[in-house]
Amino acid sequence: MDEKNSLVVFKGKKIRRTWFNGEWWFSVVDIVGALTESDRARKYWSDLKKRLVEEGFELSAKIGQLKLASSDGKSYLTDCVNTKSAFRIIQSIPSKKAEPFKLWLAKVGYERVQEIQYPELAQDRMKELYEQKGYSKSWIDKLLRGLAVRPNLTDEWTKRGIEKNEDFAILTAEISKATFGMAPNEYKKFKGIEKENLRDHMNDLELIFTMLGEASTAELEKVKNPDRFEEHKKLSKEGGDVAKKARLELESKTKRPIISSENYIQEPEREKRKRLQEPE
Repeated sequence: MDEKNSLVVFKGKKIRRTWFNGEWWFSVVDIVGALTESDRARKYWSDLKKRLVEEGFELSAKIGQLKLASSDGKSYLTDCVNTKSAFRIIQSIPSKKAEPFKLWLAKVGYERVQEIQYPELAQDRMKELYEQKGYSKSWIDKLLRGLAVRPNLTDEWTKRGIEKNEDFAILTAEISKATFGMAPNEYKKFKGIEKENLRDHMNDLELIFTMLGEASTAELEKVKNPDRFEEHKKLSKEGGDVAKKARLELESKTKRPIISSENYIQEPEREKRKRLQEPE
């Protein structure tokens, strides 16, 4: 789960948002779509923008062009608003859902403020969500450890000038290829998933070796302090190689592969774990 970019859901409608300048910014088109249930939300928003300008609403100061993921998996600049400006736009849309949406918007904004002050609340909320999806507490604990390691790695990259999402993806792919012999997109195909989060469909050991590869890379970044992108790629591969060697060593001892094509789409992780543990 990415703390700075994520989806939230209002009555079955997905609302994209991103963390910018210390607060949540929401996709205006998604808000319009949720309130109007129109299949032409972009056209509706285009017309509404003109009307708001005519009414004296200073859109240029209220609307931010921020990158959000689209349905094709790529990120594009999208009209976004913070919570305060979202309320103004909602007031301009005749909808029976307007009041419930305002309450929902205030709630998701408030929860985020709480999570900044008390980080354990975000972790508790995540645990609850994964438990509802059918994951065991043991699996959730490993996922959370891995998610705690990831920011350490991205912080090391950011300190050394890595800023583009594309570059983060390239370096992450280097770690994955070294650790498992597959880039994340190849790994997803191997597991038979498409838009789902890869980590959500990893077993315990896959999560552990993913974490080892990323933690090893973060340590190498600290020690080597690279300043060229090719050096970052080299260290990412070396960090993944550390995890690969450990994975191969365990596989040689257990005579069982760590990498699994299984996913948790049809059968929740908790149920699959129980079934695998049952004596034949």
